Amino acid sequence: MSQPDSQFSTLAHRYLEVFNTTDPTQRRALIERLFTSGATYTDPLATVTGWDGIDTFVAGAQRQFAGLSFELGEQVDGHHHIARFQWRLGQGGTSEPIVIGFDVIVTEGEHISGVYGFLDKVPA
Repeated sequence: MSQPDSQFSTLAHRYLEVFNTTDPTQRRALIERLFTSGATYTDPLATVTGWDGIDTFVAGAQRQFAGLSFELGEQVDGHHHIARFQWRLGQGGTSEPIVIGFDVIVTEGEHISGVYGFLDKVPA
């Protein structure tokens, strides 16, 4: 059964909100509302499982890229229970992003059960 593109877009925005929320208590609450308890996250830098693993990974990314924010790329595309989207990490607005990535999410209803991330542009 397909989900409407708007639901995928909402999930992608909520996903990036997790990465942009620096308050640990608020971030953890967002993670628990967005991800299934056994969700997996895999990208070239890490493979983690569950809310604790995701929270620890996001906190590390925030320390590494302090002061920067994640923005959604141009379009979220999905079918059935899978969606893909590009994201950009930078100072926002019209500045050139420092990192560009591409993520694929697997959904269970209104939750994310898996993330597969790719890095398209990274600092030298």
